[in-house]
Amino acid sequence: MHNEKFHMKTIFSAAILVAASAVLLFAGPVYASAADDQIETSVQESYIFKNYLQDDAIQVDSQDGVVTLTGSVAQEPHKGLAMETAASLPGVKRVDNQLVVQEATAADSADGLVRERVRLELWSHRNLRAANLGFEVNNGVVSVHGEASSQAQIDLITEYIKDVDGVSDVKNDMVVADAGKSMGDTIEDLGATIDDASITALVKATLLYHRSTSAINTRVETADGMVSLSGTAKNAAARDLATKFARDVHGVKSVTNFMVLEKMAAEEK
Repeated sequence: MHNEKFHMKTIFSAAILVAASAVLLFAGPVYASAADDQIETSVQESYIFKNYLQDDAIQVDSQDGVVTLTGSVAQEPHKGLAMETAASLPGVKRVDNQLVVQEATAADSADGLVRERVRLELWSHRNLRAANLGFEVNNGVVSVHGEASSQAQIDLITEYIKDVDGVSDVKNDMVVADAGKSMGDTIEDLGATIDDASITALVKATLLYHRSTSAINTRVETADGMVSLSGTAKNAAARDLATKFARDVHGVKSVTNFMVLEKMAAEEK
């Protein structure tokens, strides 16, 4: 009788182990699939994808946290924005960026790239977007026209565009709008919410495309709109500019700059 009970207990224990193994075997892929589905949805529903890359043909696939981007985009900056947005999302381990930039003629390629960088600059900065303006690029010269809320805003637009990599000169023919005239909408005016991944991508892009900050080695992290910068800067002026540019990006609530100067970083090694 004792042996029979022991035998039954052994069989029961074995059955439990088999059942538990089956649960673990099937729960793993199910959990991974749910997490990957959430990543894909988060990428596609991000502010960047819905409002800046909406005309690009981008497919998003996530497998065990590895995101693969396929399809085509209009300009090189779009490819970088898509990658940085996906890479900044929780649960993403790596991004395989297979996006192809649509072909352009050699004559239009350089100006097209500058045009897209300037467009991103105007679009991403809250103090620049609230203006009714248009611009053209010809051999690196950016011609701006339209209306601004003040002369200070006109000067700021000139200052920011002139510092964009690839811009050789800025001709700003903007005028100050009549008192009381409403200007361009900002994201805040439209009530749109910006996710942290999109903020991170925009901050990285604006630091990359500005001459004054393009050479710095910067890491960007965002939590609830609060941006942290770390890495190295060539000098104090570049570090301060990084803070200034990041603070003006739409959705940024605050900027904490932990960057150290290259000289100090070298002395610490």
